[in-house]
Amino acid sequence: MTPRTFCVLTLFPELIGTFAGIGLARKAVSQSQLIIEARQLRNYTSDARRTVDDVPYGGGPGMVMQVAPLRAAIREARARLPQAHVIHLSPQGRRLEQHHLPALLEFPHLVFVAGRYEGIDERLVERDIDAEWSIGDYVLSGGELPALVLMDALIRLIPGVMGDPDSARCDSFMDGLLDFPHYTRPELIDGQAVPPVLLSGNHAEIARWRLREAVRRTMTRRPDLMVTALDRPEIARVAAEIGRENPEKSADEA
Repeated sequence: MTPRTFCVLTLFPELIGTFAGIGLARKAVSQSQLIIEARQLRNYTSDARRTVDDVPYGGGPGMVMQVAPLRAAIREARARLPQAHVIHLSPQGRRLEQHHLPALLEFPHLVFVAGRYEGIDERLVERDIDAEWSIGDYVLSGGELPALVLMDALIRLIPGVMGDPDSARCDSFMDGLLDFPHYTRPELIDGQAVPPVLLSGNHAEIARWRLREAVRRTMTRRPDLMVTALDRPEIARVAAEIGRENPEKSADEA
């Protein structure tokens, strides 16, 4: 099977190289499931200074990344990677959420455009970019870190990369809820004990406890997620039970 490719177009390829050599990224590469590559955008310039930016039309602070080097890099990537999907990481993009990831993995190859400075020329966005994604409502110095975040989230979902596939399926947001609390040895620390149900060996009871705690945690920390989660009858039932146990707190959280 031909491995999928994550190609990052960047001014700082060393950031991508470091990521590719550690953790799950390294494992996916070593299993020949994934190729992670970085292309230095300055290599696609035509002047002696290898210029990739210029002053913005209309004035204002900062610099804007030019069309020509970026377009040349994107076209070269598309020529090498059939059916590549080109993503621009931008605070103005659609905010990334867990449920978006499986659809992105359907593409055989992903090209990430990591901009810098004040951004990239809008004409490139209109003609050469397939999608814009944001990892949150804040501004970073460039698109490399968002690209790494997106790649890391995707790698976790590639079959066979994680040692236990249930680890990914149980992550926060996979079923619309935050993850349940986790505990490990020792059983008692500074007077705090592991919940007895987790020591019971009763897998059905443990599953019920974990769902209940996931719902409780989501209600407390991210009540906005409950709007969608309550569409599932089982979650709605558990939420109602929690509400009846502590109606005053539930009213405050609502």
